[in-house]
Amino acid sequence: MRKLNATELALEMGTLPNWTLDDQENAIRRDFVLADFIQAFAFMTQIALAAEKHDHHPEVRNVYNRVSITWTTHDVKGLTVNDLTLARFCDRAFADYGSAST
Repeated sequence: MRKLNATELALEMGTLPNWTLDDQENAIRRDFVLADFIQAFAFMTQIALAAEKHDHHPEVRNVYNRVSITWTTHDVKGLTVNDLTLARFCDRAFADYGSAST
C-alpha cells in the first residue's frame, strides 16, 4: 500500500463528507450514533468482519449507542486507498440502520 499524497487525499475527502481528517495523526475519524447498544454492537461487528477480511483494522471506541471509528495505515504513517475504502464501507453499513445520525 502506498500513502496518498495531499492532492489525492483532498479529492478523496470530498467524497467522505462525514469524516474528519486529523493531519497530526494522519488519520480519518467519524462518530456514529445508533438507536441503542444492540445496534451499536451489531454495527461494530459488521465493521470488524470487513476489517478482518481486508486485514486492516481500525481504532474503534464505543459508549452505549455511540461508535467512533478511526482509520489510518501505520505502516505508511498515513492514509491509503484501503482506509478510504473501509470508511466508505462504514458509511454504507451505517446507512442500513436508518434511524440514527452522525
